[in-house]
Amino acid sequence: MAKSFLTIEHVDKSFTRGAVTNEVLKNISLEVNESEFISIIGHSGCGKSTLLNIVAGLTQATTGVVFLEGQVVDEPGPDRAVVFQNHSLLPWLTCYENVALAVDKVFGKTKSKAERHDWTMHKLKLVHMEHAKDRRPSEISGGMKQRIGIARALAMQPKVLLLDEPFGALDALTRTHLQDQVMQIQAELRNTVLMITHDVDEAVLLSDRIVMMTNGPSARIGDVLEVPLDRPRNRLELVSDRGYIAARAAVLKFLYERHRFVEAA
Repeated sequence: MAKSFLTIEHVDKSFTRGAVTNEVLKNISLEVNESEFISIIGHSGCGKSTLLNIVAGLTQATTGVVFLEGQVVDEPGPDRAVVFQNHSLLPWLTCYENVALAVDKVFGKTKSKAERHDWTMHKLKLVHMEHAKDRRPSEISGGMKQRIGIARALAMQPKVLLLDEPFGALDALTRTHLQDQVMQIQAELRNTVLMITHDVDEAVLLSDRIVMMTNGPSARIGDVLEVPLDRPRNRLELVSDRGYIAARAAVLKFLYERHRFVEAA
C-alpha cells in the first residue's frame, strides 16, 4: 500500500459555551494511505462529523494537527472535497452549472473554457447524470441530487474525498445503487476516501479499514478493523463470504458493547 499521506495527529476538540466546556474528541490519531477507503463508524454523538470537519478544515482542532502530504490542514481547500448528507446544491442553477461552478473555481486560471466544459461533462458522465445536465435540483430525485453532489466534489480533483453520511437520507434501493457507483468511481480514480456512516454493511462493503469510535463525550478511536476483501467487490457474492461475515460481526459486536455502556450510564 502507498505511503501514508493523510495524518491525524493527537487531535482533541472541545466546544465551550459560557462556563461549560464539552470535550467531543480526545487524542484522535490516524494514518491514512493514498487511495485507501476509510469508514468512520460509531453511535450518534461520538464526534464523527466533527472529526470529518476538522480534516476538511471547516472546524479547528482544539489541540493536535492534521497533515496532508506533509502540509498542515487548518482551512478549507480544493484538495479536500466534502459531500454532505444534504446535497447542498444551489437551487437556481442547473445540474451542469452546479458542477461547473466548482470547476471554474478550481481550474478557472489553468483550463480553457472548452477544457472546463469537457471536464464538467466528464464528471457528470462518471455519475451517469449527463442526461439531466439541464435540469434544476427541484426537478430530480434525492439520489440524483446526491450524484450531482458527488460529481461536483470529484470535479475539484481532490486528494481526499470526504463523505458525511452521503447515502443516509436515501431509500434502500437508491442507496445500494450509489454505493456500487462510489465503489466503481473509487476503483477508477483511486481517490483517498474518508466516509462517515451509521451503516455496518455499507462500511464493510466499501472500506479497506473501518475506524470504530467510542461513545462521547471525549470520544476516542476504540478499534480499527482491516477489511480483508479483494476488489472489485460484488455485494451478492459477499453475503456468504467468510471475511465479510467476520468483519460485519466484529463491527456489530463493538457497537453493541458500546450501546450497552450507554444504557448502563
